[in-house]
Amino acid sequence: MADRDASITAADPAQAGTAPAKPVRALGTPLASVISVVVTLLGLLVLAWTILFITKGRFLKHTFEGIASAQSGRTVKVAGDFQLYFAPFNVKFLAERITVSNPDWAGGGNFFAAAKVDSRISTWSLVTHKYRFNWLGLQDGRIDLQWDKAGRRNTWTFKSGDEGGDPFELPSVRRGIVQGTQLRYLDPRMRIEAAIRVHTVEARETRVENSIRFDGIGTARGARFTLAGALLSPNETVSGGANKLQLRAEGVRTSVDITGTLPGATEIEGADLRMDLRGRNLADIFLVFGIAVPDTRRYRLTSALTKRGDEWRFTGVKGRFGDSDLGGRFTVAMKQPRLLLTADLATRTLDIIDAAPFIGYNPDKIEAQGGAGTIERVGGAPRILPDAPLRIEALKNFDARVKWNVARVRANRLPMSNIELGLTLDNRLLKLSPLNFSIARGTINSDITINARRQPVFTDYDIRLSPTPMGVLLAGFGVEESGTSGTVKARVKITGLGNSVRDSLANSNGRIAIILPKGSFWTRNIQLSEIDVGTFVQKMFEKKLKEPVQINCGLLGFTVRNGIAAADPILIDTSKNVMLGRGGFSFKNETLDLAFRADSKKFSLFAGQSPVGIGGYFSQPSIDVITPELLARAGVGLGLAVVASPIAAVVAFVDVGDAKSAACGPVLAGATAKAQRDSKGQPRDDVGKGTTAKSEDGKRSKGERKEQRKKFLGIF
Repeated sequence: MADRDASITAADPAQAGTAPAKPVRALGTPLASVISVVVTLLGLLVLAWTILFITKGRFLKHTFEGIASAQSGRTVKVAGDFQLYFAPFNVKFLAERITVSNPDWAGGGNFFAAAKVDSRISTWSLVTHKYRFNWLGLQDGRIDLQWDKAGRRNTWTFKSGDEGGDPFELPSVRRGIVQGTQLRYLDPRMRIEAAIRVHTVEARETRVENSIRFDGIGTARGARFTLAGALLSPNETVSGGANKLQLRAEGVRTSVDITGTLPGATEIEGADLRMDLRGRNLADIFLVFGIAVPDTRRYRLTSALTKRGDEWRFTGVKGRFGDSDLGGRFTVAMKQPRLLLTADLATRTLDIIDAAPFIGYNPDKIEAQGGAGTIERVGGAPRILPDAPLRIEALKNFDARVKWNVARVRANRLPMSNIELGLTLDNRLLKLSPLNFSIARGTINSDITINARRQPVFTDYDIRLSPTPMGVLLAGFGVEESGTSGTVKARVKITGLGNSVRDSLANSNGRIAIILPKGSFWTRNIQLSEIDVGTFVQKMFEKKLKEPVQINCGLLGFTVRNGIAAADPILIDTSKNVMLGRGGFSFKNETLDLAFRADSKKFSLFAGQSPVGIGGYFSQPSIDVITPELLARAGVGLGLAVVASPIAAVVAFVDVGDAKSAACGPVLAGATAKAQRDSKGQPRDDVGKGTTAKSEDGKRSKGERKEQRKKFLGIF
């Protein structure tokens, strides 16, 4: 056992001295592994390329449909031939009778459909997601662009879930041809529908043979329109550059040209555009978008146009409507639940005829007839109050905040200037506050609220005239203002029900007060009104026509009940006379029926003691100076002259001068007849009760007028 172990031990040194042979290994095994993998992958790619090239990738049709449907959230189908392969390096994609469905809310149909799509896609662009078509052939394409009713979703924004997603963007196209392509655009909220045809387009070697032109037809709120345009820089379009747009649309008596650049062929956001808008009535184009603005005469406006978020911005507005100018800016924001219109406008000169349509007069009649176009005939009687109904349905579609300043009004008789208008509309509650303007060195301040939330519409009028020089005011009507220092102030505070100005006033209630503070008036101005024949004749022969008559105080007050305004009271106290008035006027049929009489405070031989009658209509008033009462008095005088002597005839025209001076406190306060007092503090019994006899239509009969004048004048 020991020997055996020893021999073994002895043999070990020899064996240890001889190096054992190493096993043979492949050179660079890790690299070989990599090479092996690469070769395998290349082999697989070549195999895949070969299989795809031989089969044209037709077997991938259902796989493509599944992946495309999952990624887009739409159903993608290819009903005809399908090819997807490398040819040799670009991806060849061909699909016949391809469709991409609309989202469910769009009511079915397809967002995209084409008889044939034939393309070569840059393989590298698929990696970078900046898709580029080296070739695109599109035949009989149909694209359906829709908004939902709320204006929150559209068919060209693809979503895999309820939220998220990006709008579809056109890829760049280096070469291609587009034939028979049509687009449909539908916006239920704006009630706009359009069908647009893209003319045949050819692109070769990054150059497009001509401009990309399109045309179409459509309707906007039931009104038909046409459009035509072009992208004038298609070679920049295919390379992703700026797009020069030219567009013209015509409809609803309006033409608009839009030129400028788009950031992308299908992008409006941030566009730099210029608009030239013209037509017969600016309200036409706004009504297409559900916005009610006042009617205008023929107009032309230019402005810059861009889109930012949910806002369409019109800046640098310049133009004219009728014979007036307009400038400023406005914005239409697509807010919820209503559009929001904001505007800051300015006018240097506003022609009074151009302002007439703002309150409801027909702009076509105004343009053809001038001021006469404000008058209509109703049952043979002239009417001047506007009867255009408020566009209540349109007021439901938008809110508004508008400022408008007018420096000067071009008018023959009314020296108006410095108009300041603030308009707010909030869910059919329209406020014109302030509505101020200067007139004859005075100021009219107004606050008018039109509540269209109620039916019929409820309107609250509060109109105030600050103390205004009467001479300047009368000068506008051709009366010399020299010698007149008197002023006038007034207030109209009434409410009415009705969907037009005429209806509202015809059903109005409230008070109207015109106050004359202390001041002097030119003799001719005041004496012709008083009809104190004796005083007027004396001054005429004494050549004192410009001697002032002193007004102590005066009030022309009216109480309005159901559209009928009754004198309450008419009382003017001068240094020599007290003028009284009775009667009234009607907003219902626009008739006037007033009688004025001046009682002398001093003895006068030739006091006619006859009223001045004012009758007729608002648009055609009549003045009756030589009244039956004066003729009756003249007849009495003639009888006395025959019976007695010519001197006795004068007795018929004698005024003993017993008129009661007025207490000016209640007059200057605009108080009603009931509150009026004479200078001794006693209630007046000669100013009526603030009522007027009338028939149902607001116009008194001849018998009623005669009876009232008898009571008023105490005639024979």
